[in-house]
Amino acid sequence: MNMHSSFLKEMGITEWMSRDASRIEAQPAEAPQQSQSKFKSSEAVHATAVTPSVERSPKAHWLFFGSELKTDTQLLFQNIIRALGLLRTEWSWSSPNRDLSQISSPIAGVPVVAVAFGGPATQAITGERDPLPQLRETILALNVESDEEIPVVATLDLNQLIGKPKEKALIWQDLLLARSVLQNS
Repeated sequence: MNMHSSFLKEMGITEWMSRDASRIEAQPAEAPQQSQSKFKSSEAVHATAVTPSVERSPKAHWLFFGSELKTDTQLLFQNIIRALGLLRTEWSWSSPNRDLSQISSPIAGVPVVAVAFGGPATQAITGERDPLPQLRETILALNVESDEEIPVVATLDLNQLIGKPKEKALIWQDLLLARSVLQNS
């Protein structure tokens, strides 16, 4: 069983095959590095990054918004990052309560997608008031003052998922929706 399969099995996904498994091999996780990215909040990032053996420049940037990750959810989030095959430079974690007016793409021309974990996070960054079940499976927009429109995909709160494999599969569906948004950008 390859590494992607074990991460996806933990998320409740039973069958999946990577098209590029031979191209990128995951190495042990490293501690997160603080950078000057516009996406960094003043809070420490609570997850580690996977460093692939093949260096590549970022093709997209994923903004993740949610409440503080606890021990078990840190591991779940790390597994999500690994399953998506993201480099450390391709994602950032932020509190939904931060000032969103300065958010933009960290690299010009690189598409950005936001993923909001939980109803409160989704409502805070989009301004929507509907409950999470009605916001899921819809492309929303980040509530920013600039002309740039950043798509948002709402999903379940990671802190409420430990031990619920069927709901972990719903998160994977939402992440695939976010990936398709990036591919169509």
